[in-house]
Amino acid sequence: MNAKSRLTPTSLEQSVLPTGADRLLAGGRLTIDLDALADNWRSLDARSRPGRAAAVVKADAYGCGIAQVVPALTAAGCDSFFVALPEEGLRVRHAAPRARVFVLNGLFDDAAPAFTDADLIPVLGSDHEIAIWAKHGRRKPCAIHVDTGMNRLGLSPGEAIAFAGSAKSVRPVLLMSHLACADTPSSDKSRQQLESFQKVRAAFGDIESSLANSAGIFLGSDYAFDLTRPGIALYGGEAVDGTGSPMKQVVTAETRIVQIRHAAKGETAGYGATTTLARDTRIAVCSTGYADGYPRAASGSGIPLRSTIAEGAHGFIAGQRVPVLGRVTMDLTSFDVTDVPEDAIGIGDHIELFGANIALDDVARAAGTIGYELLTGLGLRYHRRYIGGELVF
Repeated sequence: MNAKSRLTPTSLEQSVLPTGADRLLAGGRLTIDLDALADNWRSLDARSRPGRAAAVVKADAYGCGIAQVVPALTAAGCDSFFVALPEEGLRVRHAAPRARVFVLNGLFDDAAPAFTDADLIPVLGSDHEIAIWAKHGRRKPCAIHVDTGMNRLGLSPGEAIAFAGSAKSVRPVLLMSHLACADTPSSDKSRQQLESFQKVRAAFGDIESSLANSAGIFLGSDYAFDLTRPGIALYGGEAVDGTGSPMKQVVTAETRIVQIRHAAKGETAGYGATTTLARDTRIAVCSTGYADGYPRAASGSGIPLRSTIAEGAHGFIAGQRVPVLGRVTMDLTSFDVTDVPEDAIGIGDHIELFGANIALDDVARAAGTIGYELLTGLGLRYHRRYIGGELVF
């Protein structure tokens, strides 16, 4: 194979990439569009000008696969990646030998050699971590995290400004903070954090700076600085609450029909007998459940978990939306397919859980959660099928 080659979806699926469960044996499938992913990064990169966009690929690239996502983004022009853990960083380094790889979740003394050996860049958020890196880092680059309002990781603004004068004890190449309410544009919190970050940035001089996550990019150029850190928007998810996603659809999740059964009006369906059938009903029982990341709370009201909407989630088959029926269980989910013509659906067919016809975030809202949780919770039992993508070997 040439050093850089275009792969058809068929060859990509069959001969290059690990695809999880066997295609014929899996209960569901994930189709991941690497061309759409790359287009989303380019769009977010353009919105980040005059800065650049990195890519957040923690949690196995939001469930899409570091080994597949990182080469596709590298080919699109991305040269900086953010992960949560050093183990993830090592996987990114394997996929992108020349990229900058930032590790967000702190630094332990016993993990420092792994950072230096693989040229991972730790994001330091305490005096303790700075001391560890001064001991182990051997003047290798690091990033400094300042907490401007999350009360999570990071130096306080005062601590960061005090440290700026002695920053040469390590080699900071990036100053960053994280927005708490960027997904709610009406909140004053983002502007307050911006002002706090600007004060800290002034103390550090010309160091590269990063504040905006996916939602922060949509707040405007004031938040872009030198490097943005898109995550959920890369994968087609909704970055700003309730606005829908302007990004291309990247992930389609489908479940396979195991059985189609008929039940009479007045009978109940599922655990707890929480659903009483209001009509004679055809039920498609499908081989995906909460063990596969399809949330139990998507069953809707009657499942006392979180704040779920009354009707629960829907699937899509044969041009129609079909509601979840009864409780989502560990390995199985049922859908009411009464209104789908009988000759349009059969055992072995796939029902879309989310994708082009059912928005990821609509399913998440039905379960009282967010698209991030849904994507990152996708299990290993799906057959993963990758389409598009220009891979670098």
